[in-house]
Formats: sequence, C-alpha cells, structure tokens
Amino acid sequence: MSMTVEIEELRVGMFVHLDLGWWAHPFALSSFLVTSPDQLATIRGLGLKKLRWSPEKSRLADPAVPEARGSADDPQAIAVGALAGDTLADAASGTPGGPVASPATHEAANEATAAATTNPAAAATPGPQARHRAALAEQQAAQHLCEQQYGEAGRAWHEMQRLVPKAPLQARHTTEGLTRALLDKMMVDREMCVRVISDAGSDRVAGHALNVAVISLLMARVFGFAEAEMLDLGMGALLHDVGKLDLPDRVQHAEGQLSHTDLAAYREHVALGLAHGHRMGLSEGALLVVAQHHEMADGSGFPARLNLDRMAIGARIVSLVNRYDKLCNPAQAAQALTPHEALSLIFAQSRTKFDATMLNAFIRMMGVYPPGSVVQLTDDRYASVISCNSSRPLKPRVMVCNTLVPVEEALLLNLDGQADLGIRRSLKPTQLPAAARDYLSPRQRMVYFFEPVVLDAADAMEALAA
Repeated sequence: MSMTVEIEELRVGMFVHLDLGWWAHPFALSSFLVTSPDQLATIRGLGLKKLRWSPEKSRLADPAVPEARGSADDPQAIAVGALAGDTLADAASGTPGGPVASPATHEAANEATAAATTNPAAAATPGPQARHRAALAEQQAAQHLCEQQYGEAGRAWHEMQRLVPKAPLQARHTTEGLTRALLDKMMVDREMCVRVISDAGSDRVAGHALNVAVISLLMARVFGFAEAEMLDLGMGALLHDVGKLDLPDRVQHAEGQLSHTDLAAYREHVALGLAHGHRMGLSEGALLVVAQHHEMADGSGFPARLNLDRMAIGARIVSLVNRYDKLCNPAQAAQALTPHEALSLIFAQSRTKFDATMLNAFIRMMGVYPPGSVVQLTDDRYASVISCNSSRPLKPRVMVCNTLVPVEEALLLNLDGQADLGIRRSLKPTQLPAAARDYLSPRQRMVYFFEPVVLDAADAMEALAA
C-alpha cells in the first residue's frame, strides 16, 4: 500500500517510489529506501511536489515523527559494515550501484549485532558462519539489484518501441533517456563486469536489444569512448533492429532457411530502421550504427558490403556483439550455442569478419568462458559461470554444484583466488548429470546486465572457499 507525501515532508527512512521512469533520475532503482540526507537533496532536486511512499516498507522509528535509522551510531550498521566493508550498509538504498536488501542481508546483520552485544570483539572478528551469511547476503543483494535494473530497463525499451511509429521524437527522447540511465549507472569509478541473470519475464526481442546495448557500452568503456560517442553507440545499439517493426513475423529472423524473397525482405530492416531513425532525428553516429550493424570487416555483410576501413567504430562493436547474442539466443532455442561455443565459433571461423582489436577486447571482457557457460572444474566438480573476470579471462566467478548445500545458499567462487583450481572444459547442459543439471539450472536464454565488482564480497568468498 502506498501513500502520497509532500516533498518537504520527505524523511530518511521512507521507502519511496519515483514515478518518473528509470531514465529520469540518477538512482539505481525507481523504488528504494531513503538512507541519507544526500539522497533527500537529490530527490528534492528532481522538481517533484509530491511522491508516493510505502509505510510498510519504510524504516521510521515513529511514523508520526519520522527519523532516520541506520545512523552512524547504530550498532547494526557498524556490525554489518565490519562484515562487508560497508558494502551492505547501503543495501535497500537507491544509491547508484548499491545493492537491494534481501532477508538474508537483515539476518546476517541481526546475527552480527547479537554477536557484538555478547562479545564486542565479534564485530571486528566475525566467525566463519557470520562471514558466510554476510557474503551470501552481499551476493544475493547484488543479483537482486542487477535483475531489478534489467527489468526497469526492459520496460523503458518497450515504451520506446511503442512510441516509434506514432511519436518518433518522443521515442528518441525515451531512447536517449534510457541510454543516459545505462551510462549514469555504468560509469562509476569501479570495475564493471558482465553478469548473466534470470530470464524470467523477459522476451527475446527486448532481451536481444538490451544484451547488445549493455555489452557494447561496456566494450566502449574499455576503449575509452567519450560521453557523446557512448551516447551515440548506446542509442544505435538499442535501436539497431527498429526496422523490424515493419516486417511480418516470418521474416524477422534469418537463422532459419529463408527463401531468396524472404531473405531480401529480412535485409530490408536496415533501410527501414534508417527511415525510422531519420524520423526520430537521431544523430549521425547513432544512424551509422543502425545502418552498418550487419556489415562485416571482410566486406561480406549487407546492405552496402562495406569493409573494415569504411565501418564506423561503433558499428564494428555492435556487429560483433549482435552476432554473438544471436548465436546464444537464436529464434529456435534448439539451435542455441553455449556462450563458450559461440565465442569459440566466432574466433575459429569468423575472425576475418570482425575487427581483430574488437574481438580480442571482447574475449577479454566476456572471458574465455562467458557468463552462462556450464563447466567442469579441474577437481571434477561442475559449475556455472556467473560473471567474468576481465583481468583473468580463464578465471571467472562460478557457482559450484554442491547438492549438500541448498542452491539458494550457494556462494560464488572466484577462481582468480584459487591457484590450484581452474576450468577443465566447457559442457553442454545435456552433458551434465541429472543432479547437477537440476542444481545449476542452465538457462535456456542468456540475459546479460552489468554489475559493479564488489571486492570485499569477492575476498570473503575466496576466504570461505579456501
């Protein structure tokens, strides 16, 4: 149940809902717990007179006289900060990049508080069980935030698609806002990685557009693109298939056996997309991405058969990422390759079709075993790759199959911290034993989003795994 509050009456501790669209504010989510005066100042600077809040989700000491909880003197906040390097102290906040609270977060905090009460030294030196619970809470919070942000981005993308035919200028405004939101939440002074997330509730079309946009923007971040270049790339990536709005369903995908006529119709989506882009008033950089996202470095692409020297740099990135995602998420699920297979196929058979510098950077960023890969470790255990390690492509973070531990309590293992443990081979999901397949639940579709690397949590996981 939500209520309305005057902006002047907003208090720390209120759980608020910003009904502005994900792209219209700088917070990680549109609904969150206000935890600091700085957040209050930012919200009041948005120009709202009133906003919704949920009393039942708030943390006010007295609803009649709102006060902040979790202050600097709060023993629970101190205990959690000691456990997780203060990364959990902002759980449930709207701070860009901050995780969202989960029941495990609060349980870990309560346990730490109890330990600190009976033994003051416990807060500084938590035991293995407390470290395990804190690291688990950190992991779950990061995953929850990642999935929530993906959901909000997906809804914004669908709104943009709806507006393209009837309100193209408004569609451009929405697309630009969505791209800026991705950049604002991505361009932080921390290492970012690509994470595979749940595909529940997502659809292939929106998932493809977001996968291509997010991975392309992370690639551009690696190459040090300027802000204007990032904006052009992001908008072009989100809209690269916008011409398919004008195609019948049967020719929207080229993975199957299409007749010559249907293949020609499919390829027409590039010109149709450019027409939409011009009506939307897209910049030249974004239009080039739309126009060239099917061109290939060796001149074998379409529609203009451009070679590498004539392709825009943003289009080179989107062309590569577009191909990778289509191999992992084809129209026919039975034809899907694992992420590792897709990357191997591109490297083995299609290297000449892509910019070599881009391909090398892509492999480094995604890892030799990209998120979503199912692998067997050198100690014969099975695992699924959750996120990559850009500095050590052969050493990603994985979730290890251990049927003695409930899957919801399985911690990620950072292979970078395991000198004697690595990946022996990549597997198809069908190659897993039934118990391991049930435990790891390999995804039918790969859905990617970005995640800040929380070093404290990674260190905790390494300590637990040691």
